[in-house]
Amino acid sequence: MDRRAFVILVGGSIFAGSPAAEAQQTRRTLTVGYLGSSSPSREFNLVDAFREGLRQLGYEEGQNLAIEYRWAEGQQDRYAGLARELVALKPDVILTAGTVGTLAAKQATQSIPIVTAAIGEPVAVGLVSSLAKPGGNITGLATFGSELEAKRLELLRQVVPKLSQVAVLVNPTNPFSTVAWKQTQGAAEALGVGLLRVEVKAPHDLDGALNAIKLGRVQGLAVIPDRLFLAYRGRIIAYGTTHRLPGVFPFPEFAQEGGLMTYGPDYTDMFRRAATYVDRIFKGAKPGDIPVEQPTKFELVINMKTAKVLGLAIPQTVLLQATQVIE
Repeated sequence: MDRRAFVILVGGSIFAGSPAAEAQQTRRTLTVGYLGSSSPSREFNLVDAFREGLRQLGYEEGQNLAIEYRWAEGQQDRYAGLARELVALKPDVILTAGTVGTLAAKQATQSIPIVTAAIGEPVAVGLVSSLAKPGGNITGLATFGSELEAKRLELLRQVVPKLSQVAVLVNPTNPFSTVAWKQTQGAAEALGVGLLRVEVKAPHDLDGALNAIKLGRVQGLAVIPDRLFLAYRGRIIAYGTTHRLPGVFPFPEFAQEGGLMTYGPDYTDMFRRAATYVDRIFKGAKPGDIPVEQPTKFELVINMKTAKVLGLAIPQTVLLQATQVIE
């Protein structure tokens, strides 16, 4: 073997054994367990935003990333079993949204990091110790109900000036609903509006709840944020249109699919930002040390087609606040 060949051989062996080369050869696929509240077709915008956020951070499915999906199909009693399924797969991170799904994930594991893309009042419902120092294995992005519930009722009052009684759909099995209901009561009292509380614990309760609203002589409809109502929004929207009942909702999908108007955080942006939490955990950060973030973008979506069907004139003061107007 001549000197040149010997140098190449030795140099090649040293390079192959270097830490950088070994890291390249042993780079493993990272896994996210995605616990969805409804179905892929109903949450495609949220899933796409989360995946795009991960792509921007250098994670590509099929290369260095795998996402395992489990869908509750709007049935909250499925969360516990689906969470256990994901835990059994031993993912690096579990992504959730909503209080009930996040609680189910927490009950299934205290060791696997959990990132919630959207949750209401996480301290009040006992999911984290504090926003600045969550502790445990949960972190992510949170919404806060007091200002949002008040804003929604105020908007409905501006659109329906003679509003005196509002039906409010509530899921009493969701701990967040207890907090949000108190906030809604405070807002209603300040506006001089009465509330008709209508409880929905499961999908099969929805027809009875809508019938109760029909008998309640209300002039408007509101919904306490809950992934159950998001999953079955089609039935709620259809009821409002059929009975000419103006509604204000927490999720933009309601207005985009025929509800009168929605006000709340930009959930698509929150799911995209959740990817940054996953990235930090992939890189070794502990969820309990990552502060819970509050939303920075809010959306008011108004469906003018529905307003016309309902015979409502949307005040200019409300239109000027809109981030999206559907003509």
